[in-house]
Amino acid sequence: MSRVGKMPVVVPAGVDVSIKEDQISVKGAGGQLAIAASALVKVSNKEGKLSFEPVDESREANAMSGTVRQLVNNMVVGVSKGFEKKLTLVGVGYKAQAQGTKLNLSVGYSHPVNKEMPAGITVATPAPTEIVIKGADRQRVGQVAAEIRAIRPPEPYKGKGIRYSDEKIVIKETKKK
Repeated sequence: MSRVGKMPVVVPAGVDVSIKEDQISVKGAGGQLAIAASALVKVSNKEGKLSFEPVDESREANAMSGTVRQLVNNMVVGVSKGFEKKLTLVGVGYKAQAQGTKLNLSVGYSHPVNKEMPAGITVATPAPTEIVIKGADRQRVGQVAAEIRAIRPPEPYKGKGIRYSDEKIVIKETKKK
């Protein structure tokens, strides 16, 4: 059996998990999230601990038990604590400004770039060169961060662009005569 699938998910106080035949939903202070339940995995709730068992001994059921366990764990952590990604702008004149659900970027184009945030995702700019994206759904937070980074990815010669705060850019050496 999957090593990840063997570990139970502990449900903290204030988080409600409901298991139906077709979906697993988690409700907490951070919102409500749901995923489609897999027919290959049997989910059970015992005294605030969720356990995930493969239905049979097939390889697919074994793999799905670990996958479903981690997705449910991400939902439980998301509605209780939430997830965040930090982006940094590097470049002369590069700046960001959050206005409600919009993010205005000035990143070297002839026009400002406006990015609308989806529902459930909040954006903040503690400094003009920092962007903090927060939300309960880990996949959506990461996807929005990747879309913002794709507006102006870091270039390899000077490192200018939008990067994750923990990302290391390998700077290429310029041509020599």
